[in-house]
Formats: sequence, C-alpha cells, structure tokens
Amino acid sequence: MANGDENNTKKLHIVMFPWLAFGHIIPFLELSKFIARKGHKISFISTPRNIDSLPKIPSEFSNSITFVKIPLPNVDGLPKDAEATMDIITSEEMTYLKIAMDGMEKDVTNFLEKNSPDWIIQDFAQYWLAPISAKLGISRIFYSIFNAWFISFHGSFENMINTNNCTSPPKLEDFLVPPKWIPFETKAAYRLHEARWMVGSSQKNVSGVSDVYRCGVTIRGSDAIIVRHCHEFEGQWLKLLEDLHHMPVLPTGLMPPIVESSTDEKNESWISIKEWLDEKPKGSIVYIALGSEVTVGQSEINELARGLELSGSPFFWVLRKPSGSRNKDPIELPDGFEERTKDRGIVWKSWVPQLKILSHESVGGFLTHCGWSSIIEGLMFGHPLIMLPFLVDQGLNVRILEDKGVGIEVPRNEEDGSYTSDSVANSVKLIMVGNDGKIIREKAKEMSSIFDNKELHDKYIENLIKFLENHRKGKN
Repeated sequence: MANGDENNTKKLHIVMFPWLAFGHIIPFLELSKFIARKGHKISFISTPRNIDSLPKIPSEFSNSITFVKIPLPNVDGLPKDAEATMDIITSEEMTYLKIAMDGMEKDVTNFLEKNSPDWIIQDFAQYWLAPISAKLGISRIFYSIFNAWFISFHGSFENMINTNNCTSPPKLEDFLVPPKWIPFETKAAYRLHEARWMVGSSQKNVSGVSDVYRCGVTIRGSDAIIVRHCHEFEGQWLKLLEDLHHMPVLPTGLMPPIVESSTDEKNESWISIKEWLDEKPKGSIVYIALGSEVTVGQSEINELARGLELSGSPFFWVLRKPSGSRNKDPIELPDGFEERTKDRGIVWKSWVPQLKILSHESVGGFLTHCGWSSIIEGLMFGHPLIMLPFLVDQGLNVRILEDKGVGIEVPRNEEDGSYTSDSVANSVKLIMVGNDGKIIREKAKEMSSIFDNKELHDKYIENLIKFLENHRKGKN
C-alpha cells in the first residue's frame, strides 16, 4: 500500500511539443499551466523565436515550466527566420516548415535521451516522434487542439495512413457528405470550396508524406488521445473517436479562458476601446474578428465592409494582417467607409484583448471564422455567432453549430467560397435585431451554461492529470 501511495505522489516530468503555429502553441501552453499547478514539471519544446514571442508566464510557473529552445534547420524554400505558420504566405512554404520541423528530430531525441521524461504530449506533425519515444520507454499522447468531430471525420488511423499510399486517394465528393463510419445523424460535411483544402491535406507533398498521414502515424504510436471537447456538448463524438482508434480518449473539457482583470486596466488601447464600448447600448454591437492567421483577400474585405455598412448595426471590427506577415500591401477599405460609419463603428488595426471585448455587455453578436478557440470564447459569453469559415476544421464547426441553433453561416458561392455584401448584411441583421434571430440569440445564451462552466471543465483537467499520474511508464 505504501508503494502505491508513493507512486501516486511522484511528480511527473512531461514534455509538451506543439506544431509550429501559435494557434497550437497557446493551447499547449494553457494545458501545461493546468498540469504544472498540480506540481508536475513541464519541458515545453519549440523554436527560439516562437518561445521568445510568447506572452510572459506568471511567476508561479518559474520552477515548473521550462522552455526548451531547439533551432529549426535551414531548408531551401523556407523564408529566412520563418519559424511559425504566421511567418509564411504560401502552401508550399507551409510544407517546407514541416520539413524543417522534421529536421528537429536529432536535437529532440538528444533532449529526450538526457532527460527521460515520463510523458510526451505532442501534436500531429511530428510523425517521427512516437517510435523514438517508445524506444526510450516514454509514454505518448497525441493532443488535438481541434474538437472530436474534426479528428473523427478522417476515420481510423489506418484510414489516415492509407491516404499516403493508396491508389485511389480521397476525392472532393468524399468530403461533401458525412463519412460512412459516423453511426449517427450529423450535418458534418464540407462545402465544395472547403473540400479542396481537405483533398490537398490528404495528398503526399514534397515532405514525402501527407498531413493526414502524419496525424495517422502519430495516433497509431500514441497511448491515448487528448482532445479539447466535453461530453456535455456533442459528446457522441468522443465515443466515436475511441471506437475508431481503440485507445483512451481524454477530453480536457473546453478549457474556457479566464478574463484577466488586472493586466489590461492601465493599457491605453483597452482604456480607449472600453470608453467606446461603454457608450453603446447593451447587446447592440457585433464584434468581428477572423483569427490571427486567416489571410482575407481584398475583395472579401470590401464585401464584408459594405455588408457591415448596409446592416446598420454598430460594430467593432478587428482587421489586421496576420502577425509576422511579409505581405507589405496595406489593408484597404472601400473609399469613405470609415468616415461614413464613424458614428457607429470602429475598425481596429492592431492587437485587442478579445476576451475583455466579448465580455463587455454592449457586445451582442460575434462574426467569426469559427476556429474552435474563438467559438468557445464567443459561446462562453452567450453570443450568437455569424459564421464565416475559411480553413481546416472551420467548415465542419459551422455545420455543427448551425445545427445546434447557436448561429448562422453567411451564405457563399458553393464553388469559390465568395460572399456578397448583401449576404453579410442580412446575416448580421438577422442575428443582431431580427425576429427570426431571437431563438438563435436565446440558444446561444443558454449555451454559456456549458461553455463558461469553469467547475465542470476543471474536473476534466483533474481526470486527465489522474490518468497521467496512474498510467506513466513503469506503473501497472
């Protein structure tokens, strides 16, 4: 009995190794903090520039979270100093970034050999890592920052691995309907313009493998899967994920972020934003933000601007280039747009404290690209969603959320994904003031009881940490 108690209180050493995108790095860091608060040691691997770009972590973690800087090797085709997805422009450069990450293998292996961690929690791209970790006796977990339906949509890991070698690779039409392995009714499927990206991610590229293959091999070599999901919202996908991969699936809960009250109060930008928000009626403002890494084309910006103008709704629009973008062309708005809308709208072209804005009572709707983190932040505060997806999981997210009745998708051309100012205006008006939008507004408000339930989601984290403590290497 004493031995068992001793084992249970042993502090773990856990390596966290996310993909080189801040949309991945930040969720890995947030999970690291939860684990470190329980007294476990974290080694957080990324590149020097990415680590130096992270927000300063609170001093409480100074002894428990160590950042491990491993440089990227030089790769022909990858821009100089590019270390994250925000530093690159083309899909070809994205592939070279994965090749560069593959080149971290030797240094990562050396670190693991010297430090013998209990666990490594990794992302999808490092498909070479599981065999190395297994050989060193390190337990392995794949952490999906996406939700369970996105991973389930790809099928079993065998199915994912086969995309690299099969004679009949996935076709566009395969993504336009729910896959045959989903045993329940669902609207989860892609539009034609979205499916092209999915086909591309299933095809072998110059790195020698496809993105889907990378993920499949990573899952095959894992002892468990962590996913940012909960049983209270679309929980049937968690069981499907276990059935597909025949391994434990550990939901983290939704990890709703905490609105920091002290850090921004003296920030001049926030003071200015808050003064403007304070003057607006409760629930009147539509907040627009399309993520930190979505590049929106000039024609799309024009239609969105004209749509906001036509809607008549007060708005706060965060419009900035992806941080680190090498595109030097200025963001242009339609002539006279800002002057004509200055009494009811703001276009903000630098960083904003998004959570603080969403938590302000004058905000009544959220026009979003529907990345999973943004959805969680919007529904935490009960905001109905006006949904404009662009990449990866976003289209699937929209289908599920529209089916749940918490938002509407801006209508688009099925073939090329274009949208019009009228489709934007009509969507904004319906959500913000329309009678037809009343039931959507009410359902979104109800959803905050799940999405903002910190006590509920903390229990998921506690269960996850218990799993890590009880299933590490060398423990029966």
